[in-house]
Amino acid sequence: MTAALAPAVFIGDVALDEYFAADEWVRPGNKALIETLASYVGGSIANAARVHARLGGGTEFISLLNRGSLTKRILDTLAGEGIDVDHMLYDDEVGDQRNLIFLVEGEHVVLTPDVDERPMRMSEASLATLARPGYLYTTLDRAARLRCGDLGASQVLEVLREAGRRVVFDLDVGGLREGDTSLLRGAHVVMMNDRGFENSFGDQGTETEVRDWLSAERIDVLLRSRAAAGATSYSRDATITTAGYEVPVADVTGAGDTLGGALVWALGAGATLAHAVEFAVAAASRSVMHMGPTGGVAEEAEVRSFAAERGMTLA
Repeated sequence: MTAALAPAVFIGDVALDEYFAADEWVRPGNKALIETLASYVGGSIANAARVHARLGGGTEFISLLNRGSLTKRILDTLAGEGIDVDHMLYDDEVGDQRNLIFLVEGEHVVLTPDVDERPMRMSEASLATLARPGYLYTTLDRAARLRCGDLGASQVLEVLREAGRRVVFDLDVGGLREGDTSLLRGAHVVMMNDRGFENSFGDQGTETEVRDWLSAERIDVLLRSRAAAGATSYSRDATITTAGYEVPVADVTGAGDTLGGALVWALGAGATLAHAVEFAVAAASRSVMHMGPTGGVAEEAEVRSFAAERGMTLA
């Protein structure tokens, strides 16, 4: 019998997402009235964690926060959705976490005030607790800040990988950067969107180039998300193309987070890579039809129903 996986660990940002809307983008030097919309507890990695938890996966979230009233609101929201925050890290010199999100012409711009990038120091007890077989979902920026005693970021990740943690990195639009190799090496999945892929491999990046990179860095999968066009998954010996969905778009915020959270849930539930990506693409496509960063937070049956209504059967 295969041992059960530990709860998936999500390490990254959480914030209050404040929404605004305008009829058109403002050119430099001009002024415009904007409409103030709702605010939500969001943040990229926290959104992915919430997607994972609603699908039924055991979920733990870790960030570096102060102990103020906004933090209490954030943690109460996460805990109320079944997310474990027992290993949260605190530093009262860290500023409040907020994102300003502007919706214009079906697109969005996210402005994040610069708060702090100090190290995220885990205790040895926390690291020992987390060093169990399961999934870890994070970003390069957050992973680079991990510390535990004398261990640096790469060493902390190595301890987790050796204990059976399969690391999933969300590189989003940034793609690969010089100096990232030590953190990414040995990852299970590296995710990026079209822009991130172009930043990493150029406009004409080939399967051969991607496979050579995967082999050199001992990475299992590169997942390229392609919005309505679906996704392309590259492994060292195969390329899988997953069809997307044409849907009316209300808000694309959180679509990539939904893709990541749903992917980790499906893989953790034992799905093959192809089936996990199919489910994740359906979940992400459904999410853009809903307003707010939590538009992708849904139960498994809702995602399956969304796909079935559009003639797709999810394995």
